[in-house]
Amino acid sequence: MRPGPTAGAPALRGGVLHRAVSRTRQAWGRPLTAYYLVAGSAVLIAALGLVMVFSASQIQALRSGLPATFYLTRQVMAAAAGSVLVLLAARMPVPWHRWLAIPLLVSSVALLGLVQVPGLGRTVNGSTNWLAVGGPFAIQPSEFGKAAFVVWGADLLARKQQHRLLGQWTHLLVPLVPGALLLVGMVLLGGDMGTAVILSAMLFGMLWLVGAPLRLFVVTLTGAGLLAAVLITTSAHRVSRFACLGASDPGPGDQCWQVVHGMYALSTGGLFGNGIGASLEKWGQLPEPHTDFIFAVTGEELGLVGTLTVLGLFAALCAAGLRIAVRASEPFVRLVAGGVVTWIATQATINIGGVLGLLPIAGVPLPLFSYGGSALIAALYAVGLLLAVARSEPAVRAALTARKRARVSARPGLLRRRRAGGRPRRSVFPGG
Repeated sequence: MRPGPTAGAPALRGGVLHRAVSRTRQAWGRPLTAYYLVAGSAVLIAALGLVMVFSASQIQALRSGLPATFYLTRQVMAAAAGSVLVLLAARMPVPWHRWLAIPLLVSSVALLGLVQVPGLGRTVNGSTNWLAVGGPFAIQPSEFGKAAFVVWGADLLARKQQHRLLGQWTHLLVPLVPGALLLVGMVLLGGDMGTAVILSAMLFGMLWLVGAPLRLFVVTLTGAGLLAAVLITTSAHRVSRFACLGASDPGPGDQCWQVVHGMYALSTGGLFGNGIGASLEKWGQLPEPHTDFIFAVTGEELGLVGTLTVLGLFAALCAAGLRIAVRASEPFVRLVAGGVVTWIATQATINIGGVLGLLPIAGVPLPLFSYGGSALIAALYAVGLLLAVARSEPAVRAALTARKRARVSARPGLLRRRRAGGRPRRSVFPGG
């Protein structure tokens, strides 16, 4: 007796689900999946970011007497420079990146030192982390310090792991930890605690990847927590930021104005948002709508679907980076991939957590998305690093070579077909 439709339906659905899961696992296991996922998700985040930067910044530009496209033009220029850097970094052999490790670190430390020179450093929103380079242009050396620390730290730990030295505490911590503390200290001199937290997370991430003992993390995290408590309690500005966690009203002196209006923007977006350019909070109610709070404007204009899309793209980028790290056969590749993922994931979490009122506002941009030329260029270089270390793996390199050969072999046949089908036809009209 044949089973009825009701009895067979669950089995059919189960079979379809099983095949879908199997195909997904098969696709995820292919050598080029993570490579293309990194490139594709980064491009989509940056492209959507350009749209939202223009939408979120035009009112502020007009209020300052600037053209509506002022901030967009600058962001496009940074994106163009970063795109060139991505292509160069992705094509650059991994040994070249390792050779640049110390020059990058020294240059970053030198630029961070110049920030503290009177007349060269520029203060923005209470943080002196900008270096004037002429006219209205300025760079933020702390963003490039993140990239330098990833390459230098990965190269240092990879060489020590190759010589089996990481079992000794001295080699595990020196000079990696002093180098990290130097960068963190110089960033804190400028008042940028958010970037200091990101650098610290990158340090812990790379130590975790090389198998540092658990007691090291317990001791160092306890010390870092005590130091952070001292830094917070000694600054009224930082205390006020922690006081706004979960705030539902601006509070005395409007100290929680940013958090509350960020929540207003997210709550009024609904499922699909009010449409591109239709945000009301960016008309002066929401401070820094194109930098720190661009995620709130995205929620107001694109709704829950838009914010979940942004989160999904970041999740795809980080998952692909972790996949590269897991499959890596070389320590340097694994450490670079893990360091970049820690950087992007931590920075995105701090930014979005501040917008949602779950974390204190740290003043860090949403990577690849917020306005900020230095941040965008540094993040794109990090993407180029991920692509470069992915290309260095034998399986990825073989798959790329095979795909290139397939395209080259297909060109003669395609050219013949075009020539055969492209002969000019005689016109049916007189004089044609």
